[in-house]
Amino acid sequence: MKTIAKVLVASLVLAVGVFVLSGPNALADRNEKKLTRIDPLVQKQADEAQKRALEYLAASQQPDGGWEGHQGSDPAISALVAKCFAQHPDYGSNHPVVRRAFDFILKYVQQDGGIYVAEQGLQNYYTSVVLMALTTSDDPEIKKVVANAQKYLSKLQWDEGEERDRSDVFYGGAGYGQHKRPDLSNTQMMLEALHDSGLSPEDPVFKKAEAFISRCQMLEQTNDQLFAKGGDGGFIYSPANGGESKAGFNPLGAGESDDKKVLRSYGSMTYAGLKSLLYAQVGKDDIRVQRAIGWIRNHYTLSQNPNMPESQSKQGLYYYFHTFARALDAWGEDVIVDQDSVRHQWRADICSELIKLQRKDGSWVNEVDRWFESNPNLVTAYAVLAIQAATQ
Repeated sequence: MKTIAKVLVASLVLAVGVFVLSGPNALADRNEKKLTRIDPLVQKQADEAQKRALEYLAASQQPDGGWEGHQGSDPAISALVAKCFAQHPDYGSNHPVVRRAFDFILKYVQQDGGIYVAEQGLQNYYTSVVLMALTTSDDPEIKKVVANAQKYLSKLQWDEGEERDRSDVFYGGAGYGQHKRPDLSNTQMMLEALHDSGLSPEDPVFKKAEAFISRCQMLEQTNDQLFAKGGDGGFIYSPANGGESKAGFNPLGAGESDDKKVLRSYGSMTYAGLKSLLYAQVGKDDIRVQRAIGWIRNHYTLSQNPNMPESQSKQGLYYYFHTFARALDAWGEDVIVDQDSVRHQWRADICSELIKLQRKDGSWVNEVDRWFESNPNLVTAYAVLAIQAATQ
């Protein structure tokens, strides 16, 4: 990946739904729900971690309203950070920090309805990330931008408009931008943006995406691609060009030759695949969902991006944390029972892990610098959004 935006896409994940409260009864219901989902002490610590993180991010906001990437303020990173503030009860979408950020982001609205850096050519990435942030606003003018962005993203999906039918591995997916080969990271980001912005789950874009998502799963019962044979139910990066996994291939057994290589599924894409299936209204009893949950139970961990090769196990770790939280929140169950029958309160687990990793200044950063996770603005946004998904 040769540009910052491509790096960010590979590491992204993004987005947390907004909790709408109305009056004291709703607040009481929310607090009661929290207590049943997560240990009160962990909740208190998570709230404090968010407070410190937001203080750090508020102090690092640039004069133009954005947050820095490699070369000045970046609209994608700024959208992720703005969403952290917009979803927090002490700030909200009308807070000056958020309003300044939105003013910066809205400079990138294009005539076609997309929201992106024109010279980057990564329309799906930028539009999806920004749409997830703008969805938190109740401003009528921003709502118009949101509606146009929804339409724009739907047009970017590979389908009959590009002379692709359901037999084609590109069908239903999305890539970095128009005419770029599709992958699951970009597709799940597009679906999150459309889901969070209120697009009807009956919209054809979700059904079309289901075809692509299924072809990313290493499950020969439902995946018509040869690479899925002998798969474990986890997900890979893309079915295009014979299949691609950022984790490479499973280790060969004794006496096996290269023709026995099987693409290696891994954590961040498996959680992305599960979440995307659920957004596409695939039922919990469907074999694809069940096998994805089975994979998660067999690889449950927060110490690394699971099933990545050991030398790569910390790469994209915070992208994984965020996707983990969003996917399991969509799954809707608060306990994961692992392969050893150990019960995991995942909401408390993700919060506790992030609390442990937070730096003294309130930020987070990944010392393994891949996919731009050395940038504390990006990584701190991932961490806060993960905590919000687990606790709100």
